Amino acid sequence: MTNWPVHAAWNGPIVIIGFGSIGRGTLPLILRHIACKPSQITVIDPDVSRSQWSEKLGVAFLKEGLTRKNYRDVLTPLLTTGEGQAFIVNLSVDVDSLDIMKLARETNSLYIDTVIEPWAGFYYNTKLDNEARTNYMLRQGLLALKEKLGKGPTAVSCCGANPGMVSWFVKQALMNIAADMKIEVSEPHDHPGWAKLMKKLGVKGVHIAERDTQRAKVGKQMDCFVNTWSVDGFISEGLQPAELGWGTHEKKMPKGGKKHKVGSRAAIYIERPGADTRVRTWTPTQGAHYGFLVTHNEAISISDYYTLRDKANKVVYRPTCHYAYHPCNDAVLSWHELLGAGGKRPAKWKILEEDEIADGMDELGVLLYGHKKNAYWFGSQLSIEEARKLAPYQSATGLQVTSAVLTGMVWAIENPNAGIVETDEMDYKRCQSIQRPYLGAVVGVYTDWTPLQSVGNLFAADVDKRDPWQFQNILVP
Repeated sequence: MTNWPVHAAWNGPIVIIGFGSIGRGTLPLILRHIACKPSQITVIDPDVSRSQWSEKLGVAFLKEGLTRKNYRDVLTPLLTTGEGQAFIVNLSVDVDSLDIMKLARETNSLYIDTVIEPWAGFYYNTKLDNEARTNYMLRQGLLALKEKLGKGPTAVSCCGANPGMVSWFVKQALMNIAADMKIEVSEPHDHPGWAKLMKKLGVKGVHIAERDTQRAKVGKQMDCFVNTWSVDGFISEGLQPAELGWGTHEKKMPKGGKKHKVGSRAAIYIERPGADTRVRTWTPTQGAHYGFLVTHNEAISISDYYTLRDKANKVVYRPTCHYAYHPCNDAVLSWHELLGAGGKRPAKWKILEEDEIADGMDELGVLLYGHKKNAYWFGSQLSIEEARKLAPYQSATGLQVTSAVLTGMVWAIENPNAGIVETDEMDYKRCQSIQRPYLGAVVGVYTDWTPLQSVGNLFAADVDKRDPWQFQNILVP
């Protein structure tokens, strides 16, 4: 595309916190699609070696690591100097999302992030029990802050590829399934309406089913963690407990499964790391395969959003939802090494740059299962070759994330007084119209696959043959 559309204009400061692979990829998209000057933007990151990418684009770079003690002193002058409302783009690790959201509200700034992030030390704090380290409990903090702050400057929470884009995919998939089943429905406009539609269609659950086949030109070295996006972020979430939204059709809790005592109780967690928990899943290109049950915010928010309750507030319908992630092969090997060493971090880590990837794609979508047409995958098939043509500094994985950040920014500018918003609540059609040019092939595919087809017959297996879509059949012992 030669004439890229300008989706919005912004005349105030834009402060980008964190300038790793996602920050570097997001900045050119902001300058391409949001009318603003490079002089309005400041990048904050503790690694000065990353400044070259911002300086090429005429954007100021501030070498600083934000902490609980200094974040107000560092950010407030940047947000309040000059004309116009500020926009905080938080793409960092170890910077507390809720504290930055509070500061955004105090300074009348808009805000977006890709994850509910705590301050440094949270993920590896042995004094916390496993429940306290879950994304469910992090989200509980967000929901409490949302209720406390009410309406005001928009703060978009968890708006990357997943969480984020996949929530828009779920709504599109539901409308597609309804059309293919020849069920006449009016498009819902609130979460009870969407939940009723999902129940009406007979959906039992959702896999966020992703297969990353990108392959490095140079093979992985020993004692080096390789990934196509943040290594810090992936290790942190991979060592959190496995989590999933827990559907009303489920009969049997998994071994080590625990329920929460507060909130909606839309999810459970398992007393084992997500990166050491495998599930059976399916994507169009790969077909049946194993994925990691890594915790993600969308597994909880989607199950919660599509919950139906009766007049007595009793849950009458809820889908199961979880991530089923097969990262690039080098990342799988990296996890084997890290977990085999008792969680010890490797001496080196490597995020694959665009020019270091030989081939492959990121196939990321939502698999809605259990309905009369069995299962339907809807999502993005983006190759590294396509990503190279579309935008600079991007792997296929990165571009699915950065284009979602751009989308969330545009939506926030268009809806500036929505308060704290989860991506499940956003206008999926508008969001897809902004992001779609960056997603490669966007396809919907039906499959007759069920988890029972991936259970071998040489050894006895504890499965429920009467209901193929029980989580009992999806989880690999």
